[in-house]
Amino acid sequence: MITQNLGYPRIGAKRELKKACENYWSGKTDIDSLLEEGKRLRAENWKLQKEVGIDLIPVNDFSFYDQVLDMSLALGAIPPRYSEVLLEEDNQLDLYFAMARGYQKNGFDITAMEMTKWFDTNYHYIVPEFYKNQEFQYTSTKAVQEYKESIALGVEAKPVLIGPVSYLLLGKEKEEGFHRLDLIDRLLPVYCAIIAELQDNGAKNIQLDEPFLVMDLNEKERKAFQSVYATLAERFPEISFFLTSYFGSLGDNLNWVLELPVAVLHLDLVRGGNEVISSLESAPDSLKFSLGIVDGRNIWKNDFEASLLLLNEAKEKVGENRLILAPSCSLLHTPFDLDNETTLPLEVKNWMAFAKQKIKELKVISNLASGVNNDANKKALEENKKAMISKKESKLILKEKVQYAVSNITPSQSKRNSKFTDRQILQQESLRLPLLPTTTIGSFPQTKEVRLLRSKLKNASLSQDEYNNAITAEIKKAIKWQEEIGLDVLVHGEFERNDMVEYFGEQLDGFAFTKFGWVQSYGSRAVKPPIIYGDVDRLEPMTVAWTAYAQELTDLPVKGMLTGPVTILQWSFVRNDQSREETTNQIALAIRKEVVDLEAAGIKIIQIDEPAIREGLPLRRADWKGYLDWAIKAFRITASGVKDATQIHTHMCYSEFNDIIESIADMDADVITIETSRSQMDLLDAFVDFEYPNEIGPGVYDIHSPRVPNTEEMENLIKKAADLLPIKNIWVNPDCGLKTRGWKETNDALVAMVSAAKSLREKFQVEVS
Repeated sequence: MITQNLGYPRIGAKRELKKACENYWSGKTDIDSLLEEGKRLRAENWKLQKEVGIDLIPVNDFSFYDQVLDMSLALGAIPPRYSEVLLEEDNQLDLYFAMARGYQKNGFDITAMEMTKWFDTNYHYIVPEFYKNQEFQYTSTKAVQEYKESIALGVEAKPVLIGPVSYLLLGKEKEEGFHRLDLIDRLLPVYCAIIAELQDNGAKNIQLDEPFLVMDLNEKERKAFQSVYATLAERFPEISFFLTSYFGSLGDNLNWVLELPVAVLHLDLVRGGNEVISSLESAPDSLKFSLGIVDGRNIWKNDFEASLLLLNEAKEKVGENRLILAPSCSLLHTPFDLDNETTLPLEVKNWMAFAKQKIKELKVISNLASGVNNDANKKALEENKKAMISKKESKLILKEKVQYAVSNITPSQSKRNSKFTDRQILQQESLRLPLLPTTTIGSFPQTKEVRLLRSKLKNASLSQDEYNNAITAEIKKAIKWQEEIGLDVLVHGEFERNDMVEYFGEQLDGFAFTKFGWVQSYGSRAVKPPIIYGDVDRLEPMTVAWTAYAQELTDLPVKGMLTGPVTILQWSFVRNDQSREETTNQIALAIRKEVVDLEAAGIKIIQIDEPAIREGLPLRRADWKGYLDWAIKAFRITASGVKDATQIHTHMCYSEFNDIIESIADMDADVITIETSRSQMDLLDAFVDFEYPNEIGPGVYDIHSPRVPNTEEMENLIKKAADLLPIKNIWVNPDCGLKTRGWKETNDALVAMVSAAKSLREKFQVEVS
């Protein structure tokens, strides 16, 4: 049975791409060094997949920053504000990075493009910008060049492109009076130019990713798909188009999608369910099916016996010669290689598979399904059976006291004592904050020196006391500095934390951790998700000592900083033997204990970050209510054990809030901080239209870009917010945490932010009075 892969992790086994990009951005290396490292990583990925025996290997799945941004550059969808960069820079890659990160040099000061979550994953993509009379042109030949590279290396290559309809739907209209799908007739000729050049260079199979096929689609969107694929089929009769959807089921789109004139239709059987198998018989005889049977979103081993039963059913429906086996989606969302992990508990490790192991699983399943029962395949099947039994029977997983606590959650545990308006009065009396109070989201720069402290502690070259003394010194400096620049609500800086989820997972029962389990989040930013394999419990306080120490250093309030249960769930690899709701409630009870302990230690403001609430939303609207009911309840469980005078904050970033604003209000956080600078406060519209009652901190500068905005720019954003919201409910803060930034840019930006808030505070104080 033929196998294909949809995409492979591009950052390298040890985050080589991250280091190469950051060295280039900092000027330590030149453009040739960066391009050479990208070429090396691509070649390694292709070689690995070829050696495993994957029949159709993806190319153009590699990216120096983001695959959607790659497509924007290829199509000439370059926002007009970058025209100066085109003239200024010698190479196309600098324009590309300017679009992603902003551009602030040689007298130019150009903002970055907006960034948001890729469907319901923790990957971020750069949002295309569209204009009413926009023209597209074939600007970047990256896809063709990488295809030619792979062919030169003897790889059976399959170019990957984001499909034209999904590309437009991923973007935003930047002016009124049109819908982005109206641009399809202008866009399609450029797609045809790219495909024609691929064909001229020998490409016979081309993967077109159309993830929007698993979404709720209206008539206009459906017709766009039908028109586009009719045009492509007519224009390129010799190309086999692999129409690829993932992250869910085609559902009510299935019948008309089966009629699209493509050679292969990819179906995600992991996230999409198995019910689609029964519909295969109704497809045209010419249509082949790529069955996404290996989970591309999680790290658990495939259950070979279950997969073979499913494949046997599919073979009965359409025959083996019409089936191709694949992962459910691109393996971009999984770590690189489990073989690199030497510190995982062996029992837990035996249940897992990373990207390298998943393509091997794919090949074994293909062999077994095709009746290739040699000794190696028989051995693999037997070992897989033992792993499945081990996981099912393990004593590491279930904890009776945790199960009991979750089953006995009461309604009062998810409700604050009083309504917000009453709490707000008590909090104002307790905190005595000025109008437009300034704060940060929590983390400060994780310098090389701070990261080295953790490394030395782990390898025992630094004692625990020495480490604690060093962290104490960092906190002391951070508190003093925040007082000096005039912030109103301080943070301790999170110098002891490696990651906002991993740090908590390391102190919670039921988690395991990797050494090299990195997954790309955006650009050069990679995260190392914890692995939830068993029932979750908090055994002892996790943050209280550091936060309480910071509060002792100042008379200003210091926020306790925690990560919320839904975000811990979403940004971990989650066990697949119980519902996500059950696991989230376990985490919520653990975080609730920490909140209560922080309050008891004298902390008056506690921030419970939930940036992943929107990300976890099911892709189909019909499934939203069920998810939101338990997700919002879980947040309230964490926040409802404190007194009314204790102020609960939450933080969300890079999300569209319009469609879930009522649920965000139901979280009943006293203060919510959100990302709004890249959208120029457009994301506030949802809160305004809803008449959101609680306090809001709309981010006034973008921390994901190295550019430092000036005071006037931030004043203008604050004024925009003040035109939309009650001034007494507005906080002033950055978009997100400052962990990835340098100290100089952090200082310069926060000094400007405080100055902006103070200058407007006097003006607005008169109006309030």
